[in-house]
Amino acid sequence: MTEKTTLVIGGTGMTGRRVTAGLREKGVRACVASRSGETRFDWTDPGTWPAALEGVDAAYIVPLDAEPSATPALVETAVQRGVTRLVLLSARGADVPGHFPDDFAAARTHLEGEEAVRASGAEWTILRPSWFAQNFSEGFFRDGVLAGELALPAGDGASAFIDADDIAAVGVAALTAPGHDGEVYELSGPRALTIAEALAEIAEAGGPRARYTPIDEAAFRAGLAAQGASEDEVDLWSGGLRPIRTGADAPIADGVERALGRPPRDFTEFARAAVQAGAWRP
Repeated sequence: MTEKTTLVIGGTGMTGRRVTAGLREKGVRACVASRSGETRFDWTDPGTWPAALEGVDAAYIVPLDAEPSATPALVETAVQRGVTRLVLLSARGADVPGHFPDDFAAARTHLEGEEAVRASGAEWTILRPSWFAQNFSEGFFRDGVLAGELALPAGDGASAFIDADDIAAVGVAALTAPGHDGEVYELSGPRALTIAEALAEIAEAGGPRARYTPIDEAAFRAGLAAQGASEDEVDLWSGGLRPIRTGADAPIADGVERALGRPPRDFTEFARAAVQAGAWRP
């Protein structure tokens, strides 16, 4: 193991788990920071931040979507504690007017976070991924896939779904290799698919067969609320789906190629790997 220590904030999440694994494969000491992780870190309790950052050289930051002011405060604390490299997980379109609804809190969180790392004085890299392919296998879409029907207010729009393994690979490269300082990587898969096309790919790979049912936004919001989702959660998912519905998430980005020197993984490869890993076993 090297002496380098990297704190993975959100290390139990979809990209954080993968970043942690990638760092450890390279012999980097990676500490998982979360409310339930091996290093206690709570976005809503700044008192937990200094101890988590003790002895840390670099940090991978997964922001708390509903708290725009938290990321700048965390960045300031990290630099004060001696962190010299920051990799921030942002979102595609966070800087594009109209990409998300005007009142979309998560977009403001990402923009304020980006501004903070740029002004921090540390080396920084920003990742702006499109919708994750893994939402179908381990995220928000999974229950619908397993139930045989995925009902979303996405119309007939498409997304260039990005494999979370590719996001993590770019994050690990930015944390461990030269040449990524000051880079903003727009990350997407190699082609755009509608929700119906993505479900068909999953079925073709041997996964569950599910149909896509377009619904209007009001019905979607009401359904989430009936399931017990908070108002912030309803706003997050409803607003987050808008770029799929409008096609704003469909264009292909070159960030994976620029960062890694290879093309991003195709959705077909993701689906086959997810089936092999048993992602949709009940």
